[in-house]
Amino acid sequence: MKLISSLALIAALSLETCGPQPGGTADQAPGIGKTISKSKGMVAAANPDAVEAGLDILRAGGSALDAAVGVQAVLGLVEPQSSGLGGGAFMLVYDAKKGEVWAYDGRETAPAGATAELFIDPETGEPFRFFEGIASGRSTGVPGAVVMLHQAHQDHGKRDWAKNFNRAITLAEKGFRVSPRLAGMIERVGAFLVLKRDDNARAYFFLEDGSPLPVGFVRDNPEYAKTLRALSENPRALLEGPIAQAILDVVAQEPLPGTMTLEDMANYQPRKSRALCSSYRQHLICGPQPPSSGGVAVQSILGMVEPFDMAGLGPSAQSWHIFAEASFLAYADRNKYVADPQYVQVETEQLLNKDYLSTRAALINMHAAMADYKAGNPSEFMRGKDATPDSPGTSHFTIVDGDGLVVSMTTTVESAFGSQRMAAGFMLNNQLTDFSFKAVDEAGLPIANAPAGGKRPRSSMAPHIVFNPEGEFLFTTGSPGGSSIIAYTAKTIIGIIDWGLSPQEAIELPNVIARRGTVKLETRGLEPELTDEPERMGPAARFGLSEDMAKALEAKGHKLRRSKGEISGLHIIYRNEDGSLSGGADPRREGVARGL
Repeated sequence: MKLISSLALIAALSLETCGPQPGGTADQAPGIGKTISKSKGMVAAANPDAVEAGLDILRAGGSALDAAVGVQAVLGLVEPQSSGLGGGAFMLVYDAKKGEVWAYDGRETAPAGATAELFIDPETGEPFRFFEGIASGRSTGVPGAVVMLHQAHQDHGKRDWAKNFNRAITLAEKGFRVSPRLAGMIERVGAFLVLKRDDNARAYFFLEDGSPLPVGFVRDNPEYAKTLRALSENPRALLEGPIAQAILDVVAQEPLPGTMTLEDMANYQPRKSRALCSSYRQHLICGPQPPSSGGVAVQSILGMVEPFDMAGLGPSAQSWHIFAEASFLAYADRNKYVADPQYVQVETEQLLNKDYLSTRAALINMHAAMADYKAGNPSEFMRGKDATPDSPGTSHFTIVDGDGLVVSMTTTVESAFGSQRMAAGFMLNNQLTDFSFKAVDEAGLPIANAPAGGKRPRSSMAPHIVFNPEGEFLFTTGSPGGSSIIAYTAKTIIGIIDWGLSPQEAIELPNVIARRGTVKLETRGLEPELTDEPERMGPAARFGLSEDMAKALEAKGHKLRRSKGEISGLHIIYRNEDGSLSGGADPRREGVARGL
């Protein structure tokens, strides 16, 4: 069945009709209605064990949302460096029967005791070094991923909540085989010694002789299983009772203990809103609302690219130049203006207004890179220059069930292994380092993403769902990777819509990340190497741009940083014309896409 709107309505779509309205709510995006699926379902996620957990739930009659609970529970066990029970998430859900797209916000919150000086050294008056902030009690926010999933389960679940944890509990009790990626991350992060400083993490991730767990080692986690059983009975078990106290005990440890309390945890609530949607070449593009900047920034890039003939240019050096220039401008706006809308006014309508984006696109010169990339000013905002660091952790998965319910979810504990502190069998997040380490800039202007008690830090997570010109569900996309998520996700939308690529081909396009004056290129043929960024351990960049293309970008004036392997973890599910599904998983990580 077609969706409720016509091609003409979607073509005329403007953000004002589907973006957030006063008071922080959002109107229903036009162009979305009922889609009938002919597929029995598909799951694409970063680990085969997690994918099988989701498929088992679909086979048992569960919905895509039920499967999402099971996938997250397993990911937190087998991929603890990226996401888990102690982290947060943003999720989009398309309800095919009702024709609605909902955005769920499980972002962590700062404790009430957090101040603008959260990461300021009182002795020097200067910000702490980034790694000091990560490996501290101050970095951990109240976790929201599980209660967000429960809120969505109440809306879209078909199966008993508790049953969705069964496979993860079994794996935790009987043990799972340590994957090459997990083993490599333990080795690399363990070299910094902080992971060993926490007694629980040291005992879990290292052998008695101090060596890291090897590939294939069977690692059980009875504490994790115990926590899952508690959550199966009480979805708020992390936020009250003995598990909450265990979290607080670890957060209170030196160095830089945090101020989180049981009251902070009891007060946490996930948020639900209409998705943030805009149009791109008569397709409807829906993403998360702030405090995620992913929806705004991805759709900003698309809005600035839209005036150019990307289809005619193909994936050429000229196209990547346009993409880079649009990315620079979108990142500049995102950095300056997006933050928690309950603390700072975020004018998403103005930032994604077609006329405003046209003025930004007009700055792009086809022949030369801009000399400077400044944020625009669509509503005469007075915002300071951002001072938020970047940390490339996270995981993304997507699920479609036989009824056409669609889930696109990005989930994280922030850096590799979060704060590198462990409680009750899982890693604690370091999400508060996603705040700006400064509250005001050099000119004395307030920074939108400054820390505050109860505030949610800005995120780059960008789960998206895309609808075709007839208003039918077309595909999902999203990725881990810190602020690079925005560029990773945007390239796949352009790849599929403009260049006619399959999901797998779009994923394997080169990663081109342009922000703060430098273009980071995934460059073909360079071998990976150990760097001071332990999460950046991708394979040889066999998907990267050729050196000829790189030189062509340099000839236009771009400052390039050639990457020896990117860390995207894109997952896509695509609905074919006959209603069947096809998927793609990023070979840069360990994910798979499998259908029933």
